[in-house]
Amino acid sequence: MSKEQIILGIDPGTTIMGFGLIKVVGKKMSFLQLNELQLKKYDDHYLKLKLIFERTVELIDTYHPDEIAIEAPFFGKNVQSMLKLGRAQGVAMAAGLSREVPITEYSPKKIKMAITGSGNASKEQVAKMLQSLLQLKELPKNLDSTDGLAAAVCHFYNQGRVEVGKNYSGWSAFVKQNEKRIEKPLNPQKGK
Repeated sequence: MSKEQIILGIDPGTTIMGFGLIKVVGKKMSFLQLNELQLKKYDDHYLKLKLIFERTVELIDTYHPDEIAIEAPFFGKNVQSMLKLGRAQGVAMAAGLSREVPITEYSPKKIKMAITGSGNASKEQVAKMLQSLLQLKELPKNLDSTDGLAAAVCHFYNQGRVEVGKNYSGWSAFVKQNEKRIEKPLNPQKGK
């Protein structure tokens, strides 16, 4: 009997968080759901983070995904936007880690490459390819949800490969893999 697996894909954001779910049986994937969490109407950034956490936990508790694939923040010129996006991603990751669901992070280029064969594909090209692959009747107005779905499909395509991205199976794994990123306090004796 083929093993069944559910993958939750998340495109984090503080304006719209997109997500999609696929079911995998053996080597075949099928569409479960895609949707988005609209956050535009909220002015309080901390409230947005709380809502992202709660919605992610709700998705996990409803669909019981075996794994989460999340789009990594892209590097832009606006530092404040990067910080907000990083926080949104971190909160979604924390929700998954709190439920002990393994997480893999993928760069936007890697996701686009997995879906379309081009790392420079547009959101529309990714959405159209997903529509064809998963026989979606129609595409949503906003393509943030298809970006979340694309992360899940990218993860499906990359399973079994040696290096697919950054994997976190729990808090200790996250800390261990990111030790070098954590800033160490300065030694007051040095630098004098």
